[in-house]
Amino acid sequence: QVQLVESGGGTVQPGESLRLSCVASTQRTFSTYALGWFRQAPGKEREFVAAISWSPGNTYYADSVKGRFSIWRDNSKNSVYLQMNSLKPEDTAVYYCAADLSGPGMIRAGAENYGMDHWGEGTLVTVSS
Repeated sequence: QVQLVESGGGTVQPGESLRLSCVASTQRTFSTYALGWFRQAPGKEREFVAAISWSPGNTYYADSVKGRFSIWRDNSKNSVYLQMNSLKPEDTAVYYCAADLSGPGMIRAGAENYGMDHWGEGTLVTVSS
């Protein structure tokens, strides 16, 4: 099992940046499983944002954030991060950290929720002028 705790959300103006962090408390070696970020905007379904495989960390992004967001992991700190640049009002959402403990460590793009089976509580990002 794993517990995921996100931080770093807040309110910013369009064009600004934020960095989200997620720390995992796990009995399984952190570096062996894939991780991801998802988001849910008010009145909308949860959607995929970005994912990273186990070490060395192949990455995959939603088209809507490609070129603006970056995901990376620090296995020594049991942490995964999401750097969000050039934020837009449509990026406003609750952002969730997720982990795939049942998969092989690779990004499972064809699976429901990319195979993620553990979720954090979320952190709110608001982009508004």
